[in-house]
Amino acid sequence: MAPTDTTAEPPAAIKTHGDRVRVLLPLPLAEAYDYRVPGGMIVDAGSFVSVPLGQRLVAGVVWGDGSGAVDESRLRDIDAVLDVPPMADAMRRFVDWVADYTVSAPGSVLRMAMSVPAALEPPAPLIGYLAAPDPPEDTRLTPARRRVLDLLADGPPRQARELAREAGCGTGVVKAMVTAGLLQPVEMRRPPPPAPQPGRAGPALSPAQTEAAASLQEAVRQGTYSATLLDGVTGSGKTEVYFEALAEALRCGRQVLVLLPEIALSPQWLDRFAERFGVRPTEWHSDVGGTRRRANWRAVAEGEARVVVGARSALFLPFSELGLIIVDEEHEGAYKQEDGVIYHARDMAVMRAHLADIPIVLVSATPSIESRVNVERGRYQACHLPDRFGGAQLPEVEAVDMRQSAPPTGRFLSPQMLEALVDTLGRGEQAMLFLNRRGYAPLTVCRSCGHRFECPNCSAWLVDHRLRGRLICHHCGFTARHPPECPVCAAVDSLVPCGPGVERIAEEVDASLPGARWTVVTSDTVPGPKAMTQLVADMAAGEINLLIGTQIIAKGHHFPRLTLVGVVDADLGFNNGDFRAFERTYQLLHQVAGRAGRESLPGRVLLQSYEPENPVLQALIDHDRDRFFEGQIEARRRAGLPPFGRLAALIVSGRDRHQADQAARTLGQTAPRAEGVEIIGPAEAPLSLLRGRFRRRLLVKARRSAPIQGLIRDWLSRANLPSSVRVSVDVDPYSFL
Repeated sequence: MAPTDTTAEPPAAIKTHGDRVRVLLPLPLAEAYDYRVPGGMIVDAGSFVSVPLGQRLVAGVVWGDGSGAVDESRLRDIDAVLDVPPMADAMRRFVDWVADYTVSAPGSVLRMAMSVPAALEPPAPLIGYLAAPDPPEDTRLTPARRRVLDLLADGPPRQARELAREAGCGTGVVKAMVTAGLLQPVEMRRPPPPAPQPGRAGPALSPAQTEAAASLQEAVRQGTYSATLLDGVTGSGKTEVYFEALAEALRCGRQVLVLLPEIALSPQWLDRFAERFGVRPTEWHSDVGGTRRRANWRAVAEGEARVVVGARSALFLPFSELGLIIVDEEHEGAYKQEDGVIYHARDMAVMRAHLADIPIVLVSATPSIESRVNVERGRYQACHLPDRFGGAQLPEVEAVDMRQSAPPTGRFLSPQMLEALVDTLGRGEQAMLFLNRRGYAPLTVCRSCGHRFECPNCSAWLVDHRLRGRLICHHCGFTARHPPECPVCAAVDSLVPCGPGVERIAEEVDASLPGARWTVVTSDTVPGPKAMTQLVADMAAGEINLLIGTQIIAKGHHFPRLTLVGVVDADLGFNNGDFRAFERTYQLLHQVAGRAGRESLPGRVLLQSYEPENPVLQALIDHDRDRFFEGQIEARRRAGLPPFGRLAALIVSGRDRHQADQAARTLGQTAPRAEGVEIIGPAEAPLSLLRGRFRRRLLVKARRSAPIQGLIRDWLSRANLPSSVRVSVDVDPYSFL
């Protein structure tokens, strides 16, 4: 997806008494509603307001002039203007654009930009304390009270908790002093978040890094829209390069947004930022608590948060002075939002930068085919970092042909892999075993009757999690205890695991390498930033010498003594029916391989495979990334697949199987006919039952120039579907489940 032409930014006209304005509400509504500006009130385009809706008051945003569709006598007055900076014109146009592109209601998109309703209310006053100017003369002064008064002598007001901590007493002492008239409360100004310091010296850059950084800094200084792909091998120092662009934006007085695919699991990135800029950035992700989330949203809106690092939802924060967007690991599938408003944050970030007329930097060691093609077409600029920083070499990559080097029955690590692990750990170095499967086994079967444990809410097998003693569905979260016998035939000791997960690999390591200091690293065992910080510290201290994990250990982590990466099943992503399967598998394995040998110690990567001749593995072995992607791009071009054609999926779902089938057939029968557009389906989705809803899919395949959003809107408007059936639209689908 690349930016298209947009309309000119309209002036923000002030509306006063008697004017009619449109107010967009953060609800799944297709349009804004007209309201009247009452006497004595002044509103502006973008003002956050409280308006009546039915019997309640709802917060919304003034979207522009009234439509005139409602008779004057039926208009209701705006209740209040909220004490929040108005939403910028560029942000309002972004909301409209996202709604149009994703075939969503504008109100549903606005809800993502107003995700913290409490932030619209003024913050509670911050109370500090000063010594009373005329304290009662007969009040007894204990040693603790004297220490409090000494702290406040000729100083600014201080909060009760701070006073108590520094005076070595409880907050009850402070409160009692207020009651006794020794202290007087005063309202304090809330301090802004600490500002990053762009003038702090960063690490010395290589010539290639210096050249790339200068190009990005110049784009920031120009202050207009540009998109640049920062393409560098793993370990080439891409982060240090875009930190220089970030510093330039701060020097220019602008805010910066950095998107990371897994910010909650990226403590090393946060530490590197703090080392470079003196403070940590403002964070925005699911692990940020409610109180902090409220403060951060408001700090962004008021321009006090100068650098925000966050997951994809941070794209919808109400920046007032945004001057640069950085999308790290731009190829990552985690940027795709699959529920509610379905969007890809990388593509939407490009459009947000375009609408705000600011630069954007897309960063990756394995750029997406979409971004590569945009460089070829001249829509994006490109900066290349072809070498690892500091003279480190790319790891040696080898395939282990499992047809020739098969492990014993019931085992999954080849003799060659075990030998490499013994050698690596024996030298005092560290290793990683990668398998992108959580739990112990992906399937449990009864050997007596063949019963397979399936989720009751989804058409998916339950995953055996031995460490938790549970069978778990990874789609809906359903859990059940691991039963002692088969629930169908009642056979005892007949349940067997099929295939390996990381827990099963850990069991094998424990039996084969009893001296290994291993740990399992998945989203179950490392649920947030604190756990990941501890893991990084344990690796640095040498308390762990073998990581066994899923894809969360592949993204951006730097372990200087990690020299061996073993991929347990390199074939795992090849045969899932997705036209992006080879691209995704290459990107993931390239990331995993990039953890090895990042400093002076040479790295080695072993790929266990039953198909070592696969072009993905051959490209990794030969370090011939560009030839691999050229082949993938040409295959897409011949097939008319994105980015050379367009796709959109319509997912029909319902609690009743018959209703879902009938609705899908109705859509199929009323499918539009247009030149260059093909409608495929309806058919059962691969996950035909998900969270208790039966799912059917239709796929729109069209040439690149086809206006598929308008076609889909018209199509859905003509379909008379029951309210119990949902139709989700996924423009540019990344998942075909």
